[in-house]
Amino acid sequence: MRLLLDTHAFLWWVAGDDRLSPAAKAAMSDNANEVFVSAASIWEITTKYRLGKLAGVAAIAADLEAAIVGQGFSGMSISVGHGQLAGALPGPHRDPFDRMLMAQAILDKLLLVSNQTLFDAYGLVRLW
Repeated sequence: MRLLLDTHAFLWWVAGDDRLSPAAKAAMSDNANEVFVSAASIWEITTKYRLGKLAGVAAIAADLEAAIVGQGFSGMSISVGHGQLAGALPGPHRDPFDRMLMAQAILDKLLLVSNQTLFDAYGLVRLW
């Protein structure tokens, strides 16, 4: 499987947080799966950390690339196509980070690892 982690899924994985579902943990720890962390999540983490909304992630925020690689995951860049689809997605959901993750999951045929049920309305496949 090819997985795209929602920002909270990545942070919970790194922190060993129990809020990560058993299905998500199993899929993320399976070496046969490709696991991606979007540049959108990196942008979200650093922005929220700078604003004081993500206390306790200083070590991760200081070197997110090392945190991703250290877990055996891969970073995922944002393409022009991702940006176009993210902006064009219908519906009232305004969070630009979520819209980008949805666009990447749709275009790259990735399973989105997230606890957010609102993603289900966008025709992508979500694992939780």
